Amino acid sequence: MIGISTCCLMDMPLAAALDELAPLTDHIEVMDEGYHFITDPDLFSGYTQRFTLHAPFHGMNIASVFEPVRKASVEVMADCFIAAAAIGAPVVMHPGYFAWEQERAASDRQFQTSLQELRAAAAEHSVEFWFENMGDMNYFNLRTPADLGLIGDTGLTLDTGHAHLNHCLPAFLETPFRHMHIHDNNGRADTHGPVGSGTIDFRPVMAALRRGHATAVIEVKSFAGAKSSLKVLDAL
Repeated sequence: MIGISTCCLMDMPLAAALDELAPLTDHIEVMDEGYHFITDPDLFSGYTQRFTLHAPFHGMNIASVFEPVRKASVEVMADCFIAAAAIGAPVVMHPGYFAWEQERAASDRQFQTSLQELRAAAAEHSVEFWFENMGDMNYFNLRTPADLGLIGDTGLTLDTGHAHLNHCLPAFLETPFRHMHIHDNNGRADTHGPVGSGTIDFRPVMAALRRGHATAVIEVKSFAGAKSSLKVLDAL
């Protein structure tokens, strides 16, 4: 079954959001930020759903050329791993960014340092993590399949809307991925709109999802949009 991200209910406390989503799906991804920042993993013991955690990303940059920022960002990811281990959930995270083209090589080196530290932390807590492909802002890492060498053999979370913005969704659908974020847009703005509200053809998306036996969640901004997306995808 396709899951749903708590992204669509970020205006309510996490417990209330889980109660809204639980009747709709057996897989929930928690946006571990804001109202949904996880402070007590015991909250999840009352649910039978499987969970994915989306690690905090506002203010985070594991590829920062400023070492204190890089280290602090890795520490936040490692704390997310602790919560994920308690819940039994894999973790999705952003791959960082560089602010100036002249810093890109240095930023790539910082990313590799972070990657080694994250792998050690994940192994310590027996947690799996994946990197998400990013949208069309040119300073983000991992925008197209050509960037996959940066993450090595770490798993990919394929974000359909982000790939569409970078005009490379078909190419990403041909690459191995472990997890998928599903949302729609018109190819110009990262609206995280409901399925059918933009210009993505979700028939090949669903075919690739079935072919790769990956997990997937709907990651849209409204609860109504999440429910309507679920109906469209079920029909496919």
